[in-house]
Amino acid sequence: MRKHGKKYREQAGKVDANQLYPPQQAVALAKATSYTKFNGTVETHIRLGVDPKYADQNVRDVVVLPHGLGKTVRVLVFAEAEGARLARENGADYVADDELIKKIQEGWAEFDVAVATPEMMGKVGRLGRILGPRGLMPNPKTGTVVPAADLPRVIKESKAGRVEFRVDKTGNLHVPIGKVSFSEAQLYENFAALLQAVIKARPASAKGVYLRKIVVAATMGPGVKVDPVAASTTATAAV
Repeated sequence: MRKHGKKYREQAGKVDANQLYPPQQAVALAKATSYTKFNGTVETHIRLGVDPKYADQNVRDVVVLPHGLGKTVRVLVFAEAEGARLARENGADYVADDELIKKIQEGWAEFDVAVATPEMMGKVGRLGRILGPRGLMPNPKTGTVVPAADLPRVIKESKAGRVEFRVDKTGNLHVPIGKVSFSEAQLYENFAALLQAVIKARPASAKGVYLRKIVVAATMGPGVKVDPVAASTTATAAV
């Protein structure tokens, strides 16, 4: 069993491990119980009532958090001609030409989001084994394969706090909602936006309780359990 240090135990003592907290209070507690010297990340962990081994129960989508993530997001765009011009003019950090594609094949991945135009997917497809495991593969389902005309919007959203979420093999989501330095209101509003998107992404084939367990926590901090029923109400009210 993992042993926690004194600082962790001090902060964990402020959280009732058996209580389901209202969302706003839970987010405030996660922020308050952060003890790292650096500006940690606040994450939301959600256990869903789905079975990911069935393709029709995979939960995957994107959400634009109203207050972003508090970090610089590096965007790489796979595009040519007009698309490449639009990407450069609208703030893309990298526009992938053949030379950069070769560099990625060799293992380079100094970017956070990859976007592609449909006509580039033939070349991008060859990078699947490299980009896929890192969650960087452009995909139409998450809005990262778009016509050239849509590149300015997607680049802007990506830099502003566009976050992809995808259920893992155990039926869980792990999604950042901001930094400890954010205000309680900012974290709460980001949390509400995420919950709204997760509920909207519920598969039609998912039966029974969908939001089974929700926990928020800062980097290395104690987990704070959120009342799933109250969280659903929060998401509905945020619409």
